[in-house]
This record gives sequence, structure tokens and C-alpha cells, in this order.
Amino acid sequence: MNFVDFHCHLDLYPDFEAAVMAAETAQVYTLTVTTTPRAWQRNHELTRKTKFVRAALGLHPQLVAEHPEDVDVWAKYVHQARFIGEIGIDAGPRYYKSLDAQKQVFEHVLKTCASCGPKILTIHSTRAVTAVLDCLERLLPLNENLAVLHWFTGSAFELRRAVELGCYFSVNAQMLIGERRCAIVRQIPSDRLLTETDGPFTTYQNRPASPADVRHTVIELARCRGIDPQGLTSAIQQNLRRVMTQRHEPEPEA
Repeated sequence: MNFVDFHCHLDLYPDFEAAVMAAETAQVYTLTVTTTPRAWQRNHELTRKTKFVRAALGLHPQLVAEHPEDVDVWAKYVHQARFIGEIGIDAGPRYYKSLDAQKQVFEHVLKTCASCGPKILTIHSTRAVTAVLDCLERLLPLNENLAVLHWFTGSAFELRRAVELGCYFSVNAQMLIGERRCAIVRQIPSDRLLTETDGPFTTYQNRPASPADVRHTVIELARCRGIDPQGLTSAIQQNLRRVMTQRHEPEPEA
């Protein structure tokens, strides 16, 4: 069965091209996200003809303060991209000073997507879930576009609101460490679940996680939710198929 890694930074591995080919060989449906739009052209080039790997056009909120001009670079390529990410808002202590600028960029990204969609977005929301959902609800037609909350760390109330808005959630293995984290993950509806590695920012067996390691994530997620891993894999495949077909993407093969 094919696994799904809906959020991975393949261009940040030592050998980007080899990382793409490894995901392709492993037949893991992989979304390789970018932190800067300056990386888009290379990502797009390497994934135009791959069966299992797709590229997303991103502008990471943690880089907004350092590279405010990247908004214009992002806008230059948005018409080429079906997938958008990594984007969002980070209100953690290290990036709080740029919060206003992050919000302005995120709002601009959503408005642009609304005008040239439909798009599938993978979104960063560290300590900013409510702010992200407010922006989505106000600026992005969610009947035409689709939002996936990557590495969700919000409250149960925020999760319910995100579900009501139609959001999906991509879960990595680090989100499953400890009962408190698992308790939130268990509340995600089964028809809104996707998996991710967020490699190389997470590890597996003392090395950066790669798309093939998402098998481990599925096992841990199934344990957290008290269900069969094979059944969970099938459900995630169905969710991916729904995401793709609703947004006019070629349907993944079983």
C-alpha cells in the first residue's frame, strides 16, 4: 500500500534530487514544500514528471522578517503552483516581533490564492491557530480551496473550529509523543487525517526522517487512535484522493 507524506522539505536534504527519487522509488505520495519562493523553480523542475512527488510554493512565516521582498517573488510564481506551502503564522517567542508582518504576508497570500485558485495549502500555525483560522474564514473561499493544518498544536476548541471550516490535518510522529499530544490527535476526524514527516526537521532512528519513514508515523498514529494500521493507511489514501479530486488534481492510483 502507498503511504502519504503531505509535508516534507526535500530541497533541504543534502542531495535534493536523490531525495525526490527516493520518495518516487518508495512510492510515497509526497508534497515537497518550500520555505522560500526562490526555491520554487528547482522544485517545480524536479517534480513536473514524477508520479508520486508534487511541489508546493511557499513563503515560511519564520523567514518573513529576513526576506520581506520574497512576497513579490512568491506572487511571480503563484499561477504555476497548485499547492501552496509552507505558509502561515508563527507567534512563538522567537518570531513574535515579526507577527504583524507575518499576518500581512499571510493575508496577501490568501487573497492572491482566492483570486487565482483553486489551491491546496499546507499551513504553519504555531501558537497562532485562531489567527490563522480567522484569516482563512475571512479571506479564502474554502468551498473552492483546501487548507491542511501542518503539525497542529492548537486546543480542542480550535480543532473543532478548523474541522467546521473544512480543514484537514497532517500528523507527524513527533506529534504522537506523550498522552497530552495524542489526546488532541485522537479528536481529529478520521476523514480529515493525512500524514507527514516534516523531514528533515524530525528524526527517525537518529537521522533526519524521510518520506519512506512515514510508515512509522502510521503505526504510531494507529496505536494512538487504537485502530488497525492497515485500515488507517487505507483511510489516509482515501482522504488524499478526496483532497486531490475535489481540487481537480489527477487521482492517486491505488
